[in-house]
Order: sequence, then structure tokens, then C-alpha cells
Amino acid sequence: MSSTRPTLNWKDPVHLLAFGLGSGAAPKAPGTFGTLAAIPLYLLVSDLSPGFYVLLLALMFVMGIWLCQRTSDDLGVHDHGGIVWDEWVGFLLTMFNAPAGWLWIVIGFLLFRLFDILKPWPINWLDRKVSGGLGIMLDDILAGVYAWIGLQLSFVLIG
Repeated sequence: MSSTRPTLNWKDPVHLLAFGLGSGAAPKAPGTFGTLAAIPLYLLVSDLSPGFYVLLLALMFVMGIWLCQRTSDDLGVHDHGGIVWDEWVGFLLTMFNAPAGWLWIVIGFLLFRLFDILKPWPINWLDRKVSGGLGIMLDDILAGVYAWIGLQLSFVLIG
């Protein structure tokens, strides 16, 4: 009986999307590189109406549960660091109804990375207690909610 270690398959569109079109393959800080790779996507969708933007987020969230679960299963590693689809969705959530301009993209990026890395309660609790694709997605969604609140407050205070 041969034991083969599961590997990432770049020809599999599920792996490619879960790894943020390759951005999650960065040898250091894949979550940061994954979030950076989400900026062009944000620029493409930032002019959508709020309703369509929320619909896109919902679709990406549901799709992400499956993408992340499948890739995690294929690799045999729960929440592999290279899986950054969750960062994409979390960053897009952060940027919902964001003010226009690069300053706000940078602030949104920094806030999202801060909450994603520090994982304040209840993000850290979710990260430990909820498994599978849903767990992979949920902690970044909540980090996105925290970052969204921070971004909106920043705009009110300094905008």
C-alpha cells in the first residue's frame, strides 16, 4: 500500500481559486499576499450597487465554504495557510460601501489584516470551534465585519 501525500494541483480550478489565483502560494505571509491580490477584484466590483455587491459577497461566501473545504480535504490540512479565498471575501466585506480613493483601500487593507491576524474575541473562538469550510470562512468574515466598522468609523472621524 503506497501512501501519497496530497499536493496542490494548479490545474484544478478549485485549488486555483482557493489559493487566490496563486497569491496564497507566497512563501511568507500568504494571507497578506492573498489580501493584496483581492484589491484588483475590489476595484472591479467597487462600482456595483450595494444590493449587487452584497449578493456577490453572499455568493462568494457560499462558494468559499465549498472551495475551502474541498481544497483543505485534498491537501489533508485544515485551513492551510495558502487558502486565501476567505481573505478575499473578508477584504471585500471590509470595503463594502467604502469611501472612494486609495487612502481608504489602504486603511481597509490594514484594518482587515490587523483583525485577521490578531483574531480578537469572538474571532479566535470561532477559529477554534468551527471546523471545515465554514470555519475557514467565518473567522475572516468576522474580521471583515470588525474592519468594516473600523473603516466606517475612520471615515466619520477623519474623512
